[in-house]
Amino acid sequence: MLPDGFPGQRLRVLPRPLVASALRRAPTSGLLVTDAGYFPSAANHGMHRPRSAPEAIVIVCTDGVGHCEVDGRVSVIRPGNALVLPPSRPHFYWADSRDPWTIWWLHAAGSQVSELLSVVAPDGGEAVIEVRDAYRAVSAIDDAISFLERDETLPHLISASGAGWTLLAQLAADALTEANQPTEPVRQAQEYLRHNFAKPVIVKELARTAGLSPSHFAALFRTAAGCGVVEYAKRLRMARARELLATTSRDISEIARTIGYNDAFYFSRTFRREHGCSPSEYRRGKN
Repeated sequence: MLPDGFPGQRLRVLPRPLVASALRRAPTSGLLVTDAGYFPSAANHGMHRPRSAPEAIVIVCTDGVGHCEVDGRVSVIRPGNALVLPPSRPHFYWADSRDPWTIWWLHAAGSQVSELLSVVAPDGGEAVIEVRDAYRAVSAIDDAISFLERDETLPHLISASGAGWTLLAQLAADALTEANQPTEPVRQAQEYLRHNFAKPVIVKELARTAGLSPSHFAALFRTAAGCGVVEYAKRLRMARARELLATTSRDISEIARTIGYNDAFYFSRTFRREHGCSPSEYRRGKN
């Protein structure tokens, strides 16, 4: 890192006694942003921590290229990637010499951090996440920096912590989405069901259209959606039923037919099993 930093940079680091104090009291004991910054075109930037850092580190790259080495593994970080480093893990990261990265970053400590990191990196190691909404991730770090720039009073520490939680929750969701990204045939089947959930669901026909065996198709679908094909269609039907019950005066039998149930009594039993109340009771509770 250059002696005077990088032109246009922003940087906030909380005093360590303040960090220790904040981690002993709620709500910052759950998650506290201890450091945050923005380094544009960070030529010659690098950080070698052979003894690791006590906090989790998140670096979101918006331009250029960076590298990170952990346990002999070298990862490349490109625009749209987030590098997540768990606490107590030695590491070395640096800007590419020919195309240095621009990064938004923060450090976070607290009891909730490990829970969020267990989703981002289940193996407990470092992770490079494909950020699905980079603008939102940058906005969260920008908010954290802005709150810490105002002052270091508890209200602004709490606000910065909220921004940090938003960032880690977004990355956890992105990591799950990346891990369960549906294959193209499954994605097409999900899209078909979203537009045709009122029609009879025949798994064999969906599999045939996808060019897969029923068993293979069903396994892929369950992995991507977290449930089977019939259950997925039922959830879509129930969501539409709730919408119609809350926003229209249609009678129950008409709603049942609209979402694919020819038998209104069967629809009512299914609805009660899923929601713990009848369609009529649900409607009264919404009005």
